[in-house]
Amino acid sequence: MSSHEILYLLCCYLLGSVPFGYLIVYFSEGRDIRATGSGNIGATNVLRSKGRLAGLATLALDILKGALPVLYGRIHFDLPWLALLGGLAVLLGHVFPVFLRFRGGKGVAALVGVFLVYHWPSLLAFLAVFFAVLALTRYVSLGSLLGTTALFFSILFSQPVEAAMAAFAMLLLIVFRHRGNVSRLLAGSERKFAFRKDG
Repeated sequence: MSSHEILYLLCCYLLGSVPFGYLIVYFSEGRDIRATGSGNIGATNVLRSKGRLAGLATLALDILKGALPVLYGRIHFDLPWLALLGGLAVLLGHVFPVFLRFRGGKGVAALVGVFLVYHWPSLLAFLAVFFAVLALTRYVSLGSLLGTTALFFSILFSQPVEAAMAAFAMLLLIVFRHRGNVSRLLAGSERKFAFRKDG
């Protein structure tokens, strides 16, 4: 692997580590979003604790931090799957951010950004399953898990094996970060989504 490729992956991880949800809440209210609600730094928890605008801003910024590095990788490297490896590095940064002592988000919005650039048909599979599950159950976590699974199978049957391996690693990472949600889903105590600020 060349020095350019190594530097690319490192920068992808560092960009992924930028905690936009945390920063939005901290600089606007001076508090730690991780002490509120689910304790997650992602868009859903920001929306629930601070409101629609902050939640949508977090979502947009997290999608961008997944999309821009993959766009760079597609332009500058001959192997398309190397750009997807950069996307995996972004997800690792988002989930285990060096700037927050490796306590980060769940990676779903960044995943959307990655596949928006890398392979949009697989993103359509994700979105179709995600919104269908959300409409039927109002569980964001279940929609995220099933949507990511659909995305993986879309990549598995349409892209090189290296890309499928990277997508599988992303699926495992997102399942790992949703393990608490899975436990609550099985116990019937998972919180349902409402597009409004709590209180």
